[in-house]
Amino acid sequence: MSVFQQTLFAQNMLSVEQAIAATIENNYDIRLLRNDSSSYALDQSYARAAFLPRVNATTGLVFNNNNQKQEFSDGTKRQSNGIRSNNINASVQLNWTVFDGFKMFATRDKLAQFVQLGELNIKNQIVNSVAAVINNYYNIIRQKQQLKAIEEQMSINEERVKLAEKKLSVGLGAKPDLLQGKVDLNAQKAARLKQQTLIEQLKEQLNQLMNVEMNTRYEVSDSIIFRNDIILGDIMGAVESTNPQLLLTKKNIDIGKLTLKERKADLYPVVSINSAYNYSKTDNKTVVNPFTPLFSRNNGFNYGIGITIPILNGFNVKRQIKQAQLDIDWLNISYQNQKATIDLGITNAYKDYELQKKTLALEEENILLAKENVYISLERLRLGITTYLELRETQKSLELAYDRLIAARYNTKLAETELLRLKGDLLK
Repeated sequence: MSVFQQTLFAQNMLSVEQAIAATIENNYDIRLLRNDSSSYALDQSYARAAFLPRVNATTGLVFNNNNQKQEFSDGTKRQSNGIRSNNINASVQLNWTVFDGFKMFATRDKLAQFVQLGELNIKNQIVNSVAAVINNYYNIIRQKQQLKAIEEQMSINEERVKLAEKKLSVGLGAKPDLLQGKVDLNAQKAARLKQQTLIEQLKEQLNQLMNVEMNTRYEVSDSIIFRNDIILGDIMGAVESTNPQLLLTKKNIDIGKLTLKERKADLYPVVSINSAYNYSKTDNKTVVNPFTPLFSRNNGFNYGIGITIPILNGFNVKRQIKQAQLDIDWLNISYQNQKATIDLGITNAYKDYELQKKTLALEEENILLAKENVYISLERLRLGITTYLELRETQKSLELAYDRLIAARYNTKLAETELLRLKGDLLK
């Protein structure tokens, strides 16, 4: 059992901050991207190896057992079987590229950019996962509020049934009123069961996002909290430096420019220093030719410089340079498209945010009016100066008022979360 789950079982209450923390720590998508980022960091830690020489050692030992037959121009013939010899070879070679058109520098910088790209990928996934958790968490609260509204309607219907039974028992009521009251009450009971199931399903979705065990039990808050410091100008002015998706595209543009440098480096000569130490020993047990040595050893050091000059390779380098430039152009266009899409998303989300806040203020007023209207209708019914039909109409108005109010609360939070997601500000 994780520490997070132990805490849940101990207090049986999950805050949105705890849900976010668990998601950042455990979510599968985030963990996979962390693994990719670690891979980039590992490659970058070995980036300086591109500037180092390559050193290789080889060795070999060969035993020979041959039959030889030789004929010379003067008619002399020599022949022998079972001629044995052994040969030992060893070599240590060094190759050091000292100039390659600065390609090694571009590759080093490119690896560093990949590390930053990995970090941005993690941030982008965290922002999206946190947004999903927040929406899911507050959707549970929304459905809890809906459940509370249903139970409030149930209490009114229970009171209706009691009044109908009482009036029917003294001969002042009609049985259809009692039957309709029970039908409405049963409908509310069915709605409550459905609502309770929906809440449990949403909790399982939240468990999956947090990557905790299924059927982990907890309660969530009862109210939706809103931020009051969101200003459209602040979001629009900072989006290019805070939106993870735009930052990712910018980073890919930087990587593309370094790839272009690598391609252009292939136009330059490659200068390398070569050196080797060689050792060779041959030991012949017997020879047919008297001029063949019985023992031979050769060892020594050699060095030099090598220059590879590209002259013609089917215009492949030229093609790769053009392709790298086209990739950069594509990324620039993609960036502008993303920027326009995100700007539009922010504008629409902010308009929706303002609309929902105004709607919420109206619905907060409406719910008070609807509750008072139901209370008056219920009291009038007790006094016998109204009908069940009138009470049902006021109940329906209260039900619709609750639906609009709860939806306005949740939609306001959705718009707020979307604004902060587009800004990349959900982690603060």
